[in-house]
Amino acid sequence: MYLEQKQRPLGRPRQNKNTKSTKESILEVATRLFLTQNYQVVSMDEVAKECGVTKATVYYYYSTKADLFTATMIQMMVRIRENMDQILSTNKNLEERLLDFATVYLHATMDIDMKNFMKDAKLSLSAEQLKELKNAEDNMYEVLEKSIVYAMHIEEIPKGNPKLAAHAFVALLSIGNFKDENHTPILANIDELAKEIVSFYWNGLSH
Repeated sequence: MYLEQKQRPLGRPRQNKNTKSTKESILEVATRLFLTQNYQVVSMDEVAKECGVTKATVYYYYSTKADLFTATMIQMMVRIRENMDQILSTNKNLEERLLDFATVYLHATMDIDMKNFMKDAKLSLSAEQLKELKNAEDNMYEVLEKSIVYAMHIEEIPKGNPKLAAHAFVALLSIGNFKDENHTPILANIDELAKEIVSFYWNGLSH
């Protein structure tokens, strides 16, 4: 009986089948740390401590902090893409779907300075890692672009450049992270901010 059991590959941390995998836990914790702090501040030691595993376990899955960061960002963009796809696949008109997505996105990123966060991290990534992030980002925009192409096809909106329209919408959403020198946002109410952004965008899209 015991001889029939497969041994774990050398160096592979023990896992409990009934719980979240160690790798998933590391990614989840690392994502939270990277987003709430900045890339330079987060250490592999801190990730290990927050996960309740050894540093060797973290290094087993991710050989460098840059590898870990790349994996967390790709996973985050994949999740955003999935959420975007789900929201944009409903039977509502495009403006309503954009509002639904904007509201979800702004609530999720309200405490994250995405622009400076990514700028800080990219200085430490390799060309290959930057390419992986760019591909994940392009896949994310593609979902929105397809919805815009279809809206143009059925003449819900005037014909134009769908890629530009998709990037412009996400760029407008970054306004949600803006705070002045007193850390005061443009609009404190996220739902109202989402409505303002989509209204502004829709007026431009419709002309």
